[in-house]
Formats: sequence, structure tokens, C-alpha cells
Amino acid sequence: MKPNRSSTPALFQMFNWIADPLSYLSNNAKLHGDIIEAQFINFPPFILIGNPQMVQEVFNADIKLFDIGKGNKIMQPLLGEYSVIMQEGEQHQKQRKLMVPAFHGDRMRGYGKLICDIAISVFSENLNAGVLPVRPLMQEITLRVILEAVFGISDQIEDSEKRTRYHELKRLLTLVLEGLSSPLKVSFLFFPFLQKDIGTWSPWGQFLERSRQIDKLIFAEIQSRRDEPEQVSQNRTDILSMLMATKDEAGESLSNVELRDDLMTLLVAGHETTASALSWAFYWVHHQPEVLDKLGKELAELGENPDPNAVFQLPYLTAVCNETLRIYPVGMLTFPRVVRSPMQIMGYDFEAGTFLAPCIYIIHNREDIYPEPHKFRPERFLERQFSPYEFFPFGGGSRRCLGNIFAQFEMKLVLATILTKFKLTLVNNSPIKPVRRGLTIAPSDHLSIKISLI
Repeated sequence: MKPNRSSTPALFQMFNWIADPLSYLSNNAKLHGDIIEAQFINFPPFILIGNPQMVQEVFNADIKLFDIGKGNKIMQPLLGEYSVIMQEGEQHQKQRKLMVPAFHGDRMRGYGKLICDIAISVFSENLNAGVLPVRPLMQEITLRVILEAVFGISDQIEDSEKRTRYHELKRLLTLVLEGLSSPLKVSFLFFPFLQKDIGTWSPWGQFLERSRQIDKLIFAEIQSRRDEPEQVSQNRTDILSMLMATKDEAGESLSNVELRDDLMTLLVAGHETTASALSWAFYWVHHQPEVLDKLGKELAELGENPDPNAVFQLPYLTAVCNETLRIYPVGMLTFPRVVRSPMQIMGYDFEAGTFLAPCIYIIHNREDIYPEPHKFRPERFLERQFSPYEFFPFGGGSRRCLGNIFAQFEMKLVLATILTKFKLTLVNNSPIKPVRRGLTIAPSDHLSIKISLI
């Protein structure tokens, strides 16, 4: 048996997917059901999976049945060949094992004060500044957090060379991501023939030049760490220092190029997605005053300057964040699994080379799982437990986002900190539309606020 196939020409499907991805997914789900064969230019058969049972089978299948790194090649120009996202099999497991400790346990909890302080600092700097777009504020917070967590460098560091490096990394990362922020701009990733370097005045040439400048800064930071006395490096708590010190079972550590690619993965994925999720969260709690009121009462019960771990465990705050990630998941699809040899799942036959892509957005908007799916209602997460095949904003299986706990921790702390210290007013309370931002979904630039003290 074959999945239902969209009959729209592949080029038009690709344009629709790039320009208006959520409408593309919704319309295809209505027309063709929850297992759909999409046709995209430059891609083999691409199966969009909106069926929880099939998602479960894909997530739990032997990873040797799939090439997953191949499904992520679209991100290689941005993240690099040796990014953990690009790796397969044992190499993926090795790099993931080295990186996981940075986002769990005491190390993650140690980021609590850092996150709260940065959130307060960014909002204080913009206090009474008039009308402000929300997303740049959130991106400033999450970029500062990830730079300090990854590199241990900030605007306050005494070393002038490192401080300069920090500002340049911030500036260049922002420029690179802004350069891929719209459907037109991100087309360069979807259409390889557009990836022509004809000088820095051209979009792709400009992207490559900025990427080279970022590489230079990252390699300089890595070398400066290698040159440090051992007693200095032993006292560092940032992720770069941890990755440099960690060795695998064979006693081998990551090379400079591997470090660079994994650091880029953390820098890009570790702030861009969280900034979009936070923007949506601030929109929803202010768009629906009853949510803000209920959340405010729960936060007030913790008193002033609560323990970050207590904030993280608040049930209604958790429900608000989960509902935010459900209704407009930042990532619309999980990492695609590329079938290595012909296989069958739930009676469907898939040829070698087929892309299997569990679709987060389709499943998160199924009426049978989430009644009134387009309504923001955090209470649904207090009323029942959803399986990891019904709610999976961070993907699943062996490829679940390794920073998912950190992202949720940061999201909850920023939301709680700002709501207890500042009063935000939506400039326009009309519905905000989701738009493509690079490979993700974000609120449109029409989402703006005014900030004042409580």
C-alpha cells in the first residue's frame, strides 16, 4: 500500500511549503489524511506522518534502518559537516554522549541565576522605550544566555579581546540568521543551485563571508582555551570547556572542527528556537487575560526571588509552555529518517531513499487528540497526559533534541521572571499570524509590546 500523494506539481508544492508551510500541512492533511506523500523539488519521496501510531513505530524502530544525517543536509551550510545533527550511527552516539551532560543535572541548574539576570537586564535596558517588537527582545535574551553558557563570555568580562569576540559573535550570528529569516531568503537552503558565491554583494556570498568570520572567532576562542594554564581551565563551567576536556572510551577528544560545528549547532539551535517560543508565550498570556491572571497567582505563591527549580516545576506554568509549544510548534517536522532499504510500516511500503518525517504540527492539531486545537487552552495539559507520540515539540527517539530540558528551563524562567518584575502591554491585541523564519515558525513582526515596572 502506498500513501496518498498530493497531485500538485512538485515545484508548486515546494513554493507553498516555503512560503506558507502551516497552510500547506493543514490543507494536505484535510485532503489526503494523516500519511501523505509530498513531492518537493530536489528531494526523494517525502512522507509527512500525522499518525501517532506510525510516529511511534518510526521513533522506536532500529536506527540502523535509517540514515538520519542525510535527511538534515539542508542545514549543513549553516551548522557544518561535523555537527551532531549531521552524524550517523556510532559517531552520532559518541558526540551526543559528550554533549548531553552539559544540559542536565547540577550543570543545567547552575544556569538558573544567569537566565534570570539576563532577562531582567534586557528588559530594564528597554524600560519605557516605547513600542518594541517582541521577538528581537527574546532573541537578545536567548543569545546572551547561550553565548555565556557555551563560551563563558559576556559583555562584563574583563578580558578586552574576549569581550570584543563576544560582541562580534553576537553581531554576526544575528546577521546570518536574519539573512535566512524570510521565505525568500531561506530559499537558498532549499535550492542548491542558488548557492553561488559571486562576491559579498550577493546573498550567498554574503552568507559565506559572515560564516567565515564566525569560524575565525570560534577557532580563536578554542585556541585561547588550549593556551590557558590547566588551573584556569579546570575552574571553567562553560560548555566549550567541558567539551574540550571530555574524552570518549578510546581516549579521544573532539577536534577543533568538530568543536566548531557542535558549537554552531548549540548557538543556532540553542537561541533561535527558544526566542520564537518565548515570543509566542508572551503573546498568548497577554492575548488571553484569564491565562495571565491564573499564571500570576501561581507565581505569587512562590514569593520574591524563588528557587529556579521550584519555578521549573510549577504545574500551570508548565501547562502554559506546553500549550505554547503545541499550538504553533517552532519546528514543524522532526528530523527526517531516510529509509536505507525497502521497508513496510503499518502496511505502507517505502522504497530506499524515502524521507519519513513525523509531522509535529499535524499531530499537535488533531481534533481527536486536542479538541478545539486552534484554541489556546493550557488546562488540557492538566487534564490528561499525552504520549510522546501525541506531543513531541522536541522530536523523539534517538534524535530527540538534546537541549530540550535546557530550552524548557530557560523558557519557564524567562516567562516567570519578566511577568513578576514588569508589566507588558500588547500594542495590538488582534490575532498574530505564524510566519516562516528560516527552517522554523515564529510570530510575525506585528507582535509588539510596551514595557513598564509593576
